[in-house]
Amino acid sequence: MSTAADDGRPGRDIMVVGHADLTPEALPLVESALRARLARRPAPAMAMVRTGAGTPLASGRAARASGCPLVVAIPTRVGMPAMPPRRDRMATGELLTLADRVRLLTYDPTDRDSCIGADERLVAAGGLVLAVWDGSPSDGRDATAHLVTYARARGVPVEIVWPEGAAREAATAAGATG
Repeated sequence: MSTAADDGRPGRDIMVVGHADLTPEALPLVESALRARLARRPAPAMAMVRTGAGTPLASGRAARASGCPLVVAIPTRVGMPAMPPRRDRMATGELLTLADRVRLLTYDPTDRDSCIGADERLVAAGGLVLAVWDGSPSDGRDATAHLVTYARARGVPVEIVWPEGAAREAATAAGATG
């Protein structure tokens, strides 16, 4: 596994964004849909995700199963990896074992706005966004609609991935991002 700094490789990677609050039944559906899409990727594109549960974990598993190289962006503070929130620790550990490369990205994983800013930087550096999105607007707990709009405004192509039967958990505490 190699490590890259914040500078990435613009225009070639596939950034996967989406809801972090997928139901347990939705995760395999999303993973299967992403696996099929990533298997058709243009070489030498890599799939990129920011660490976390839900869509990032399904994306990492799909990348590995499809043979698509995986870049996992981990949060850093002052040049040192930051501890992910408790809800994301198991998923982060699994993603790191699946990763071909780790990208250090300065952001606070406990701050919604900081996470959105990190996602925006990854989206802007990518060549395609796969958005695991049910079409709902952005709200206080989810920024997927914002990231789709952000990518489109910058001319980054977006493909929506929302397989039949996919669903999200009922709203919980505000502040969860996806």
